[in-house]
Amino acid sequence: MSWDPTWQQVFESREWGKYPPEELIRFVARNFYSARDRNSVKMIELGCGPGANIWYLAREGFDVYGVDGSPTAITRAKQRLAAEHLSAHLKVGDITQLEQLFPPASQFDAIIDVCCLQHNQLSHVVRILSQVFTRLRPGGKVFSMLVAGDSMGKASGREIEPGTFVDITSGPYTGMGLSHFFTLKETKKLFSAFASLQIEQSTRSFNQRKDINKHWVVQGTKPE
Repeated sequence: MSWDPTWQQVFESREWGKYPPEELIRFVARNFYSARDRNSVKMIELGCGPGANIWYLAREGFDVYGVDGSPTAITRAKQRLAAEHLSAHLKVGDITQLEQLFPPASQFDAIIDVCCLQHNQLSHVVRILSQVFTRLRPGGKVFSMLVAGDSMGKASGREIEPGTFVDITSGPYTGMGLSHFFTLKETKKLFSAFASLQIEQSTRSFNQRKDINKHWVVQGTKPE
Protein backbone atom coordinates (compact mmCIF):
# COMPACT_ATOMS: atom_id res chain seq x y z
CA MET A 1 0.00 0.00 0.00
CA SER A 2 1.47 3.38 -1.01
CA TRP A 3 -0.72 5.50 1.28
CA ASP A 4 1.30 7.40 3.87
CA PRO A 5 0.08 6.62 7.43
CA THR A 6 1.22 10.11 8.47
CA TRP A 7 -2.16 11.30 7.21
CA GLN A 8 -4.00 9.14 9.73
CA GLN A 9 -2.11 11.01 12.46
CA VAL A 10 -2.93 14.35 10.80
CA PHE A 11 -6.66 13.62 10.68
CA GLU A 12 -6.69 12.26 14.23
CA SER A 13 -4.87 15.25 15.70
CA ARG A 14 -6.33 18.34 14.02
CA GLU A 15 -9.39 19.89 12.46
CA TRP A 16 -8.84 19.83 8.73
CA GLY A 17 -10.44 21.15 5.61
CA LYS A 18 -14.02 22.19 6.24
CA TYR A 19 -14.61 24.14 3.03
CA PRO A 20 -13.73 23.62 -0.66
CA PRO A 21 -11.20 25.80 -2.47
CA GLU A 22 -12.48 28.49 -4.79
CA GLU A 23 -10.68 26.85 -7.73
CA LEU A 24 -12.78 23.69 -7.38
CA ILE A 25 -16.02 25.62 -7.04
CA ARG A 26 -15.27 27.46 -10.28
CA PHE A 27 -14.50 24.21 -12.09
CA VAL A 28 -17.73 22.57 -10.95
CA ALA A 29 -19.86 25.66 -11.64
CA ARG A 30 -18.53 26.16 -15.16
CA ASN A 31 -18.81 22.53 -16.19
CA PHE A 32 -21.72 21.02 -14.27
CA TYR A 33 -24.11 23.58 -12.76
CA SER A 34 -26.15 23.59 -15.96
CA ALA A 35 -26.84 19.84 -15.84
CA ARG A 36 -30.57 19.12 -16.07
CA ASP A 37 -30.31 16.32 -13.51
CA ARG A 38 -27.36 16.84 -11.19
CA ASN A 39 -27.96 13.51 -9.49
CA SER A 40 -27.06 11.82 -12.78
CA VAL A 41 -23.63 13.52 -12.76
CA LYS A 42 -21.19 11.10 -11.17
CA MET A 43 -18.11 12.59 -9.46
CA ILE A 44 -15.32 11.08 -7.39
CA GLU A 45 -12.68 12.74 -5.23
CA LEU A 46 -9.33 11.05 -4.68
CA GLY A 47 -8.01 11.59 -1.17
CA CYS A 48 -11.23 13.13 0.06
CA GLY A 49 -10.06 13.54 3.66
CA PRO A 50 -12.79 14.51 6.14
CA GLY A 51 -15.04 15.63 3.34
CA ALA A 52 -14.84 19.36 2.63
CA ASN A 53 -15.23 18.87 -1.12
CA ILE A 54 -17.54 15.86 -0.77
CA TRP A 55 -19.85 17.98 1.43
CA TYR A 56 -19.93 20.76 -1.17
CA LEU A 57 -20.60 18.39 -4.08
CA ALA A 58 -23.33 16.55 -2.17
CA ARG A 59 -25.01 19.84 -1.22
CA GLU A 60 -25.06 20.78 -4.89
CA GLY A 61 -26.95 17.59 -5.69
CA PHE A 62 -24.36 15.51 -7.55
CA ASP A 63 -23.85 11.73 -7.27
CA VAL A 64 -20.69 11.81 -5.16
CA TYR A 65 -17.99 9.23 -4.43
CA GLY A 66 -14.86 9.56 -2.34
CA VAL A 67 -11.88 7.47 -1.29
CA ASP A 68 -9.19 8.06 1.32
CA GLY A 69 -6.61 5.90 3.07
CA SER A 70 -7.54 7.21 6.51
CA PRO A 71 -10.42 5.50 8.35
CA THR A 72 -10.65 8.55 10.63
CA ALA A 73 -11.08 10.89 7.67
CA ILE A 74 -13.82 8.75 6.13
CA THR A 75 -15.64 8.48 9.47
CA ARG A 76 -15.57 12.26 9.91
CA ALA A 77 -16.78 12.80 6.36
CA LYS A 78 -19.71 10.45 6.92
CA GLN A 79 -20.59 12.20 10.19
CA ARG A 80 -20.56 15.60 8.55
CA LEU A 81 -22.81 14.44 5.73
CA ALA A 82 -25.21 12.71 8.11
CA ALA A 83 -25.53 15.86 10.23
CA GLU A 84 -26.97 17.67 7.19
CA HIS A 85 -28.89 14.69 5.79
CA LEU A 86 -26.57 14.45 2.79
CA SER A 87 -25.22 11.28 1.21
CA ALA A 88 -22.15 10.09 -0.68
CA HIS A 89 -20.44 6.80 -1.46
CA LEU A 90 -17.26 6.78 0.64
CA LYS A 91 -14.55 4.12 0.88
CA VAL A 92 -11.30 3.59 2.75
CA GLY A 93 -8.69 2.58 0.21
CA ASP A 94 -5.44 3.20 -1.63
CA ILE A 95 -5.85 5.45 -4.67
CA THR A 96 -2.99 3.68 -6.45
CA GLN A 97 -5.29 0.63 -6.46
CA LEU A 98 -8.41 2.15 -7.98
CA GLU A 99 -8.98 -1.02 -9.99
CA GLN A 100 -9.73 -2.80 -6.69
CA LEU A 101 -12.21 -0.13 -5.63
CA PHE A 102 -13.96 0.94 -8.84
CA PRO A 103 -14.11 -1.09 -12.08
CA PRO A 104 -13.38 0.69 -15.38
CA ALA A 105 -17.11 0.52 -16.11
CA SER A 106 -17.67 3.01 -13.27
CA GLN A 107 -17.44 5.80 -15.87
CA PHE A 108 -17.28 9.00 -13.83
CA ASP A 109 -18.20 12.40 -15.25
CA ALA A 110 -15.51 14.09 -13.17
CA ILE A 111 -12.52 12.92 -11.16
CA ILE A 112 -11.20 15.42 -8.64
CA ASP A 113 -7.85 15.75 -6.89
CA VAL A 114 -7.27 18.61 -4.47
CA CYS A 115 -3.67 18.29 -3.29
CA CYS A 116 -3.78 14.51 -2.90
CA LEU A 117 -1.63 13.38 -5.84
CA GLN A 118 1.18 15.62 -4.62
CA HIS A 119 1.67 13.38 -1.59
CA ASN A 120 2.77 10.45 -3.74
CA GLN A 121 6.02 9.52 -5.42
CA LEU A 122 6.02 10.35 -9.12
CA SER A 123 5.75 6.71 -10.25
CA HIS A 124 2.57 6.38 -8.19
CA VAL A 125 1.17 9.60 -9.67
CA VAL A 126 1.66 8.13 -13.16
CA ARG A 127 -0.13 4.94 -12.12
CA ILE A 128 -3.02 6.83 -10.53
CA LEU A 129 -3.58 9.07 -13.56
CA SER A 130 -3.60 6.05 -15.86
CA GLN A 131 -6.43 4.59 -13.80
CA VAL A 132 -8.19 7.96 -13.66
CA PHE A 133 -8.19 8.12 -17.46
CA THR A 134 -9.72 4.64 -17.70
CA ARG A 135 -12.47 5.46 -15.22
CA LEU A 136 -13.60 8.68 -16.87
CA ARG A 137 -16.36 8.47 -19.43
CA PRO A 138 -15.52 9.92 -22.86
CA GLY A 139 -15.94 13.67 -22.46
CA GLY A 140 -15.45 13.40 -18.71
CA LYS A 141 -13.40 15.99 -16.84
CA VAL A 142 -10.35 15.80 -14.60
CA PHE A 143 -9.49 18.49 -12.04
CA SER A 144 -6.26 18.57 -10.07
CA MET A 145 -4.36 20.94 -7.79
CA LEU A 146 -0.63 20.20 -7.44
CA VAL A 147 2.00 22.07 -5.46
CA ALA A 148 4.47 23.78 -7.80
CA GLY A 149 8.22 23.28 -7.73
CA ASP A 150 9.04 26.81 -6.63
CA SER A 151 6.82 26.72 -3.54
CA MET A 152 8.12 27.21 -0.02
CA GLY A 153 9.21 24.40 2.25
CA LYS A 154 10.99 21.87 0.08
CA ALA A 155 14.44 23.30 0.84
CA SER A 156 13.94 22.29 4.47
CA GLY A 157 13.22 18.66 3.56
CA ARG A 158 15.20 15.63 2.45
CA GLU A 159 14.97 14.78 -1.26
CA ILE A 160 14.37 11.07 -1.92
CA GLU A 161 13.91 11.38 -5.69
CA PRO A 162 13.90 14.40 -8.03
CA GLY A 163 11.20 16.75 -6.76
CA THR A 164 10.02 14.50 -3.91
CA PHE A 165 10.81 15.47 -0.32
CA VAL A 166 10.24 14.05 3.16
CA ASP A 167 10.91 15.42 6.65
CA ILE A 168 9.93 18.97 5.64
CA THR A 169 10.35 21.32 8.60
CA SER A 170 9.03 24.66 7.30
CA GLY A 171 6.00 25.86 5.40
CA PRO A 172 2.53 24.32 4.94
CA TYR A 173 3.83 20.77 4.30
CA THR A 174 5.55 20.43 7.66
CA GLY A 175 4.53 17.17 9.31
CA MET A 176 2.68 15.89 6.24
CA GLY A 177 5.00 13.12 5.20
CA LEU A 178 6.05 12.88 1.57
CA SER A 179 5.41 15.75 -0.87
CA HIS A 180 6.25 15.98 -4.56
CA PHE A 181 6.79 19.48 -5.96
CA PHE A 182 5.78 19.57 -9.64
CA THR A 183 7.43 21.52 -12.44
CA LEU A 184 5.22 22.89 -15.20
CA LYS A 185 6.91 20.61 -17.75
CA GLU A 186 6.26 17.60 -15.54
CA THR A 187 2.62 18.57 -15.08
CA LYS A 188 2.04 18.96 -18.83
CA LYS A 189 3.52 15.52 -19.46
CA LEU A 190 1.49 13.83 -16.73
CA PHE A 191 -1.80 15.12 -18.15
CA SER A 192 -0.85 14.90 -21.84
CA ALA A 193 -3.49 12.23 -22.58
CA PHE A 194 -6.27 14.73 -21.84
CA ALA A 195 -7.74 17.07 -24.44
CA SER A 196 -8.45 20.79 -23.94
CA LEU A 197 -5.77 20.83 -21.25
CA GLN A 198 -5.64 23.98 -19.13
CA ILE A 199 -2.94 24.60 -16.54
CA GLU A 200 -3.26 27.78 -14.50
CA GLN A 201 -1.54 28.78 -11.28
CA SER A 202 -2.93 29.77 -7.91
CA THR A 203 -0.51 31.56 -5.60
CA ARG A 204 -0.62 32.58 -1.96
CA SER A 205 2.08 34.56 -0.16
CA PHE A 206 3.17 34.47 3.47
CA ASN A 207 5.45 36.51 5.74
CA GLN A 208 5.00 39.83 3.93
CA ARG A 209 5.36 38.12 0.53
CA LYS A 210 8.70 36.55 1.42
CA ASP A 211 7.34 33.02 1.06
CA ILE A 212 5.18 31.68 -1.75
CA ASN A 213 2.95 28.62 -1.95
CA LYS A 214 1.88 27.99 -5.55
CA HIS A 215 -0.33 25.33 -7.07
CA TRP A 216 -0.86 24.25 -10.63
CA VAL A 217 -4.60 24.12 -11.28
CA VAL A 218 -5.18 21.50 -13.97
CA GLN A 219 -8.31 20.80 -16.02
CA GLY A 220 -8.66 18.40 -18.91
CA THR A 221 -11.17 16.30 -20.84
CA LYS A 222 -11.03 12.66 -21.85
CA PRO A 223 -11.32 12.60 -25.66
CA GLU A 224 -14.64 11.42 -27.07
